[in-house]
Amino acid sequence: MDFLNKKKALLAAAVVSMSCAFSAYLPVAAEAAGYLAPQEQAIKVLPIDNAKFLQGQKFDFSIEVKNGTTDMDVKVNGQDAAKYFGKAADRTMEGNTTVYRINDVSFAKAGDIAIEVKDGSNERKANYVVTNEKSKKRAKNVILFVGDGMSLQAREVARILSKGITEGKYNDLLNMEKLDNMALITTSGYDSIVTDSANSASAYATGHKSVVNAMGVYENCTKDPFDDPRVENIIELAKRTRGMATGIVSTANITDATPAAMFTHTRRRAEQNYIAVDMLNAQHRPDVIMGGGSRHFLPLGTPGSKRKDNVDVIQSFEDLGYSFSGTKTELENTPANADKLLGLYQLNNMNVYMDREVLKNPKVLGGFNDQPNLMDMTEKAIDTLSKNPNGFFLMVEGACIDKQLHAMDWQRAAYDNIEMDKAVGIAQKFAAKNNDTLIIVVADHAHGISISGTYHELDGKTGREAVRTYADAKWPTFEDRDGDGFPDNPDPSVTLAVQYANHPDFNCDYKFRDVPMDAAIMGKDGKAIANPKIQGEFYKGNIPANDASEVHSADDIVLNAGGPGSEYFKGVMDNTEVFFGMVRALGLDGNKTVKSSK
Repeated sequence: MDFLNKKKALLAAAVVSMSCAFSAYLPVAAEAAGYLAPQEQAIKVLPIDNAKFLQGQKFDFSIEVKNGTTDMDVKVNGQDAAKYFGKAADRTMEGNTTVYRINDVSFAKAGDIAIEVKDGSNERKANYVVTNEKSKKRAKNVILFVGDGMSLQAREVARILSKGITEGKYNDLLNMEKLDNMALITTSGYDSIVTDSANSASAYATGHKSVVNAMGVYENCTKDPFDDPRVENIIELAKRTRGMATGIVSTANITDATPAAMFTHTRRRAEQNYIAVDMLNAQHRPDVIMGGGSRHFLPLGTPGSKRKDNVDVIQSFEDLGYSFSGTKTELENTPANADKLLGLYQLNNMNVYMDREVLKNPKVLGGFNDQPNLMDMTEKAIDTLSKNPNGFFLMVEGACIDKQLHAMDWQRAAYDNIEMDKAVGIAQKFAAKNNDTLIIVVADHAHGISISGTYHELDGKTGREAVRTYADAKWPTFEDRDGDGFPDNPDPSVTLAVQYANHPDFNCDYKFRDVPMDAAIMGKDGKAIANPKIQGEFYKGNIPANDASEVHSADDIVLNAGGPGSEYFKGVMDNTEVFFGMVRALGLDGNKTVKSSK
């Protein structure tokens, strides 16, 4: 007994000792590793610590010091920063913050970069990595597919509905799942563990972290959404260094987060009128632009316009030689020799596949009865961009996977997921001709959905009692008799029981809704309530009551890739590595600048 007591006492003492030592170490380690939140540090270095750059990639260098002086000492690899970059620094005051800034600079050689900042008693260090890695077999073209919100479970739902499952084995895989290489991608920005679509798409476009609602920038201390330090993006690099053709295609408003992040720079994604005009900037003007969102291109006074000025952005594009289409028919009749396209097919986001291609309810379509699908737009984009002998970069977004999961309408999300997968198939057919195209398929973030089994009311049970789990689940009864890859009926007698992890108050009946509607709406008191138009069992929300939408999750996402350079993608990777995988495959060198194209 004494022996056991002594042993327990010694063990307890050891644990206390280890705990004290560890707790004493943590603040030092956290500070050394830069783990303290930016607002807790007197000196902010932008780009942030551990940033990675392509050799020659342009960016704005900024230092901010709270209550600092204007004579701070800033060194890059031991040399005065202004001398290192060959440019004088602007030193200004923003309130109580001293700002030191040098715009439009780059690192000419690959290697490690050390930043040292001293201002009075305050010191800060940051370390960067500059790369110029190139794949052995180069890609001429890159096609990046972004399934917005396409978590692993969203893919699985699409696979079940599209391909079916027999005695536990899937009858086939999705096109994206047949690509040669796969990786898990982490999604956090540098401000939060959970990202939004602007921040995450910006990581793909620039290779740099950002913050929620921002794209192509690092967040500074001002309220101006357009003065934040910029980082050169994939479209700008492709155009500047190689004269490549570039394009963006989306089922969302084309000025929305994901497509906009490929070319623009702003702290606030909601500045969509600005983004539409910024698309005209020759530095990052895509050659092919197709999606929704005409309301940001139409001048003030035009029905449906959201602009606050009389700028006719569509006309401005036509003046630059763009062929415009506002319907699928017009897109199909685009002149064969057109090398620049602008297509806008809805005032806001395009209608989802279910409503656009299947139900075709005039009230839901709102007069936009002739919209192309994502396959149409992808094929036309590839045909047009591939005319450029220098190759092309194309981003294609299946945008409404995310938007329908926010609305807690998993059936509509699944049909849009299948639609994007069929667009992937079109890209694969093109890539197979010359084996010179890297195809990447990835989400930008996840949603907290999961399949808990099946749901049916064949035995009279309803609600949660009709959710079938384990052996009772059996199989859903979706059918695809016409072989088009889409279920003939989105609401079969036995459907999937899809559950949500991050949701507001809502009524759940597990059934398909003929008319799209949100599961929750905002009440008069500013708090989300279950949509009274949906009848079913009430589920109490588990997120703040000021949000009427299901929200993103921090889950890792799946990336599939095929073609030259696709071997880069393996294991668990940060989302910024998608950018470096693309520029590596293309062999881009930021130090090069070609003559501007028309």
